Amino acid sequence: MNLILLFPDDFVGDQRVRLTGRRREHVMHVHRAAVGDALVVGVGGGRIGTGEVTRIDEEALEMRVALREDPPKPLPLTLVLALPRPKVLNRVIAGATSLGVKRIYLINAWRVEKSYWKSPRLSEENLLAQRTLGLEQARDTTLPSIEIRRLFRPFVEEELPSIARDSLALVAHPTAVAECPRNAGQPVTLAIGPEGGFIDREISSLEGIGFTPVALGPRILRVETAVASVIGRLF
Repeated sequence: MNLILLFPDDFVGDQRVRLTGRRREHVMHVHRAAVGDALVVGVGGGRIGTGEVTRIDEEALEMRVALREDPPKPLPLTLVLALPRPKVLNRVIAGATSLGVKRIYLINAWRVEKSYWKSPRLSEENLLAQRTLGLEQARDTTLPSIEIRRLFRPFVEEELPSIARDSLALVAHPTAVAECPRNAGQPVTLAIGPEGGFIDREISSLEGIGFTPVALGPRILRVETAVASVIGRLF
């Protein structure tokens, strides 16, 4: 945890916060902080600064905070992601958040198993927890939005054109001829399929609204690796 993310409910005064649970335990057992120590803190959706520990025991952690800096600038990227396997979803969401992605769509695709949509990892509570972990890792405070679309065709035909308007629209595809560009220098809408990629019909639908299929090289990558690799090339 490189930043302790604070929320309005944590404040017990204008500059005083009280933490319990996971964050208190992390400060106690990982940071091994003591009264008087200063830690990096940030308010969700707000500024970053320091928190001086004023109390820490088995019940709670209290700090006096001073917020002085703006969070890092977000990436100009919208990520359209075919719902990955449940055990991969947490890593992808936390990783994309730590890289600065602020807009994520989780969509259906032919190779997405129906059972994935029943996973408790799609709960609002879990998705918030994974985004929080990503922000804490990156010393960021701005939560990305996550929207879920279970119907591929209506989303691609009715919503995605306006989402991708005025951006470089790309779809990562293992057999694409074009190579993924580097240093895009403009807003990007990036679609990444499930393990095995989008099927040909889905690629055709995306091409029909202006998406360009691009490849990352001769190797077939796992979803979480592909997300990090493409973002690293583009930005």
